[in-house]
Amino acid sequence: MPLWQIDIYPADDQIDREATRTTEEISELGLGDQVSVAFARSFLVQGDFAIAEANRLAETLLCDAVTERAVVAIAGQDTLNEPPGSQTTLVNVLPKPGVMDPVAASTIGAAQDAGFDVKAVRTLRKYWLGDVEVKTLDPICRRALSNDAIEQVIIGPLEMDQLDIGAPYEFELVTIPIRELDDEGLERLSREGQLYLTLVEMQTIRSHFVSLGRDPTDIELESVAQTWSEHCSHKTLAGRIHYRGPGLEAGSPLDERQYENMLKETIFAATQSIRQSLGDDDWCVSVFKDNAGVVTFDSDYHACFKVETHNHPSALEPYGGANTGIGGVIRDPMGTGMGAKPVCNTDVFCFAPPETDVESLPPGVLHPRSVMKGVVSGVRDYGNRMGIPTVNGTVWFDDRYVGNPLVYCGCVGVMPRDRISGDPEPGDLIVALGGRTGRDGIHGATFSSAELTDTHVDEFSHAVQIGNAVTEKKTLDAILEARNDEGECLYRSITDCGAGGFSSAVGEMGEQLGADVQLDAAPLKYQGLTPVEIWISEAQERMVLAVPEDNLSRIQDICDEHDVECCVLGTFGTEGRELILRHGETEVGRMPMALLHDGLPDRVRIASWTPPADDTDAPVRPAPDVTTALPALLAHPNIASKRCIIEQYDHEVQGRSVVRPQVGVHGTGPSDAAVILPVQGSTRGLGIANGLATGLNADPYRMAIAAFDECIRNLVCVGVDPSRIAVLDNFCWPGCDDEQRLGELVRAAEGCYDAAKAFRAPFISGKDSLNNQFTTEDGTTIRIPPTLLISGFGIVDDIHRCLTMDAKHAGSELVLIGDTSHPGGSIYAEMFQPHRVGELPEFELEVLSRTASRVSNAILSGLVVSAHDCSEGGVLVAAAEMAFAGGIGLTLDFDGLPGTDEFECAAFGETPGRYLLEVSSQQMTALRDVLGDTPMTHIGTFNDGHTLEITGRASFSLDDLRSAWLGTINW
Repeated sequence: MPLWQIDIYPADDQIDREATRTTEEISELGLGDQVSVAFARSFLVQGDFAIAEANRLAETLLCDAVTERAVVAIAGQDTLNEPPGSQTTLVNVLPKPGVMDPVAASTIGAAQDAGFDVKAVRTLRKYWLGDVEVKTLDPICRRALSNDAIEQVIIGPLEMDQLDIGAPYEFELVTIPIRELDDEGLERLSREGQLYLTLVEMQTIRSHFVSLGRDPTDIELESVAQTWSEHCSHKTLAGRIHYRGPGLEAGSPLDERQYENMLKETIFAATQSIRQSLGDDDWCVSVFKDNAGVVTFDSDYHACFKVETHNHPSALEPYGGANTGIGGVIRDPMGTGMGAKPVCNTDVFCFAPPETDVESLPPGVLHPRSVMKGVVSGVRDYGNRMGIPTVNGTVWFDDRYVGNPLVYCGCVGVMPRDRISGDPEPGDLIVALGGRTGRDGIHGATFSSAELTDTHVDEFSHAVQIGNAVTEKKTLDAILEARNDEGECLYRSITDCGAGGFSSAVGEMGEQLGADVQLDAAPLKYQGLTPVEIWISEAQERMVLAVPEDNLSRIQDICDEHDVECCVLGTFGTEGRELILRHGETEVGRMPMALLHDGLPDRVRIASWTPPADDTDAPVRPAPDVTTALPALLAHPNIASKRCIIEQYDHEVQGRSVVRPQVGVHGTGPSDAAVILPVQGSTRGLGIANGLATGLNADPYRMAIAAFDECIRNLVCVGVDPSRIAVLDNFCWPGCDDEQRLGELVRAAEGCYDAAKAFRAPFISGKDSLNNQFTTEDGTTIRIPPTLLISGFGIVDDIHRCLTMDAKHAGSELVLIGDTSHPGGSIYAEMFQPHRVGELPEFELEVLSRTASRVSNAILSGLVVSAHDCSEGGVLVAAAEMAFAGGIGLTLDFDGLPGTDEFECAAFGETPGRYLLEVSSQQMTALRDVLGDTPMTHIGTFNDGHTLEITGRASFSLDDLRSAWLGTINW
């Protein structure tokens, strides 16, 4: 059967943008200047047709006749007509066998629908490199053209059949001789088998099977490892910890406390306390027990929110890691209650600086610029293709993220109030629908507990997953129809098939009933998967439902209508609450659910914390002039505009966006938070924001409170009622393998507890990723800074009362709310006064909470024209942003600012709890009455000019300030 190669080039009058991009990337990575490149996207198509049909397929389906041209040839022929140089090297880049190829899958379906007899398709990229030295060819292929984790490179014309679809599986029952292993052998099995369980946990498994008088099968051992993984069980945060260290307030004496379950005694406890105080007015619906946290939105609908991390996969394959990160978190609302409709996405990324010198990178690490581009593209493509707006987020840069980028992805959903919960019943069918199961995402859940090293691409390439947003969109549509809002839901329970694959989804749903699973019933992407691979694969776009047998035919009809595959994997309910796994006629696993969900061994971990010593070697520098400092701060990557990222996302789709990520007269001002309209036809809105305060991680307790406060301030500034804000925690830690780092985690959790109670904002969901460190080949370990993301959403009673941060009127007054203390922990100190970095700002929780409430009252009373929170860069940066976003001038006077007499601190300190409010002069008295004893200082007046004036110090053109802010992050 012919194997056709169809290459798609830009038309002769079009720019070869991919070739231009590749040339620039090769140069940016220091691999060669002005390397000549030609590019084609290519399809290998196996089909029973002649060249005339192959040409018609190319021209009607694969090629845009206006902007592209197609060249068809028998596979192996070089189709480039004019090589780019005298010495041309052809580089083919294509997915490794077994790696998901969504474009190929879509092409097969579309071609067959159009009447072409297509049997198989593989896609690839072709690069012709001109005049490349032999010594630079390999690094160019590995760093600029491909990713070793998921792609293979073939130099020269293709001479082999690249349509490997796998060989049929020959059944083999594998038993692991765990009973005979000593402790050293158990630890070796845990590491080499990529189980990542502790010795005590491995000993517990050994004891269980000793009591049964047999060894476990491979699938039984893997099931326990998935269920007991940090990702699935949160065994560190929810574990027993004995803490010793200073008290939580600065200067407190030694504190010693024992946690039986730190998560329950801090974050959960704060939520429980708040809910009890609300009594009958409790608006929390489902917290910490479903795929997303759920709160009441209005009389007809609930809203839910979940934020996940996808760090390790994004370090290996940035596009696929982020792509499946956002795809996975979208499935969390889909699997919450009886299914919620996703209405918006969020994202927060932490990278090493994009200008990092390529020569400084450890072996095995992708360049931060490549990571950033891949991650952004992955989130962009998935969200845009599913038709879900990405409305909120941020990007943070720090050298210590070089080996471990952080990729936080969030999704908000809405559901009818009567579709909030459901449980499987004995006899219900286990129905899987959505994507097929493949060998992608093997050991993903346990992989998140591993430390990354220079060999991680070779070790963990099987953990990478590739998503297909079109499949997930069709799956979503089928689920929402089967939810049957006008009648009885066609299924009794639903969950997404995420970390651990079927292992976690079926294992969690069947915890109280047991489950009997027929593994070979699962549709596969290709032949040859073992029972273990089918069971633990984290292949994307799959959901698991508990379906009464009488409803199966209706579910099938809906899936057929939406072109979604579904299958019956087995039934819920077994005698003795067991999990029974079968392949063909053979039972390959049988375990009690009690072992999986209640068998994790108990242990006490010791945590301690010692404040970091002052950096006595930090240079003492004279403070720069404000004319130097302000433009430099605005251009700092952690302050500068993220416009080139934001504008890749569709934040208008679904027509729900009220306050967008960018605002102001130029449409580029940095919005504090997003506001969406979850229910069409209503005027009730939902604000979404986040807080990140890694600059204060010298004391994680204060860092947690500052992140919480920033999230609250962002929401208050757009008009959210602070009495109706719910929050989520996402801890990303540099490991918890020693007492100090575990002590940092304890202090951050206590900060969350105190902040939640002070602001009366309950935690409703969360996630942790606690092994974010990279060890180089010489043994050096690069640890990320302790990083805590606080995400929040809250109610806007009437969207017509929303505010944005851009200044509105000449003649308005600018007032600062709150006190300023020390500049430590600020970007200004990091840049210009490193000797003061550890001099953390002082604040009182009760004051932060009271200030948020009073500022909100002023906003909701109509006294405020625009509002902006003071965070990165301090007051002067925030004021400049308001002025150039609004396009109107501003005169500032910093004399007499409360809390400090030092100009640098007053202008650039980042003390939490502060707001800038634009107020008409007629409302100043009324504003002071509402604020009471909360510090309020008049610091400036807006005017109809085009400059920012600082009385007695400096004058800036607004255009120059805006250009500095816009000019840093661009590609």
